[in-house]
Amino acid sequence: MWNEPSAGIALAAEQAASGARLPEPAVVASVEPGSIGEELGFQIGDRLLSINGKRPRDLIDLQFLLGEEELTLEVQDPDGTCHLVELEKDLDEGLGLGFTEALFDGLKQCNNHCPFCFIDQQPPGKRRSLYLKDDDYRLSFLYGSYLTLTNLGPADWQRIEEQRLSPLFVSVHATEPELRSRLLVNPRAGLLLEQLAWFAQRQLQIHAQVVVCPGLNDGAALEATLRDLAEFGAGEWPAVLSAAVVPVGLTRFRPPGDALTPVDRPAAQEVVALVEPLQQLFQSSLGSRFAWLSDEWYLMAGLPLPPRDSYEDLPQQENGVGSIRAFLEELDLATRDLPRAVAKPRRLSWVVGQLVAEALQPVVDRLNAVAGLELVLHGLPSPYWGQDQVVTGLLTGSDLLAGLKGKDLGDTLLLPAVMLRQGEPVFLDDLTLLELEDQLPAKVQLLHGAADLVSCCLVPAAID
Repeated sequence: MWNEPSAGIALAAEQAASGARLPEPAVVASVEPGSIGEELGFQIGDRLLSINGKRPRDLIDLQFLLGEEELTLEVQDPDGTCHLVELEKDLDEGLGLGFTEALFDGLKQCNNHCPFCFIDQQPPGKRRSLYLKDDDYRLSFLYGSYLTLTNLGPADWQRIEEQRLSPLFVSVHATEPELRSRLLVNPRAGLLLEQLAWFAQRQLQIHAQVVVCPGLNDGAALEATLRDLAEFGAGEWPAVLSAAVVPVGLTRFRPPGDALTPVDRPAAQEVVALVEPLQQLFQSSLGSRFAWLSDEWYLMAGLPLPPRDSYEDLPQQENGVGSIRAFLEELDLATRDLPRAVAKPRRLSWVVGQLVAEALQPVVDRLNAVAGLELVLHGLPSPYWGQDQVVTGLLTGSDLLAGLKGKDLGDTLLLPAVMLRQGEPVFLDDLTLLELEDQLPAKVQLLHGAADLVSCCLVPAAID
């Protein structure tokens, strides 16, 4: 029999007497037009204190608590005035409210000390959010961020089971206990196989990630890791749904003496040669390739990207597995019916990371076949990170200024929005989009996908 999971922290007298710290209120960031929230008079800045006497810890709790038909909401206006709002609605009908934060009781941060941690490879003095080491299972469930499972207490495991928080996204790196403990510099990291068995016993699932560090967890260790994960990938309800293999990213800011080796072309070729035969083995035993290499491996190895169908349903696209192939597919579709000419001659520039430029050049050639259109592709390195071969999303504002200096950018510079912080016009080095525009000789146009690129080239007024 299904037992209704618990959600939220009760605002009972004994709770207050215990002195336990309550979660912060959920602050309203948006109100959907025509929603119940709008009808109730919710406004941006209102603070939702409790739902049926319970204060939600995060957006997950909030969805559980708002799923009831009868609700009593405790709401505080920005001026501090409190209200009790009672309503009836359909079961599981939402209020149409968005909130400023996903977590109301604070972020569970990482307790590992991985030498390859990208957060530790950043320069000091930037915005605070760049240095937060997220290892929170709730953000993994909500947004697909990766966690290591090393900082979970009994209450966390209980909540994952009760609320069926699945799938989660887990950074594995190695399954051999001693090796994983050494990679994460945490003895609790060696419990991974027991934790995977826990997921399997409860029919809960994960997607796995392996960050490969040459000389540490590649070669035989990588093969053993993927085979171990595949043992949990069988059956009607596999505990491990997929595994992504990604290369370690090293910057010039990394701590000295970390003993890490960057991935070069021979190392990339070796990893591809190891994983592709395992994919065929898993296809036979599991009915899926199961383990995928991120696109960077093929680009660094100088090899063509696999065909689109080899990525199946793209289970790890957000991790860079098949993302370039999917983008090329979108570009092929968007450029299928190009006009012979544009009404007014135009010259534009498109900037991407140097690592992906070669793969995108055929699309640029196709667009340049349109009479009157000239699109120049700029594949840039990243002096900021100290990397020549870099993906587009890691380019910073200073990289753009250095790489485009003195170049004729034409009418417009087309800039992939992936370079900017989500929801804010800020690059990874804290340079703002406005500051970049002030120092460039061309207007900047953000691209959010393949259709944007084609529209900007052919009908510039189509994109705001």
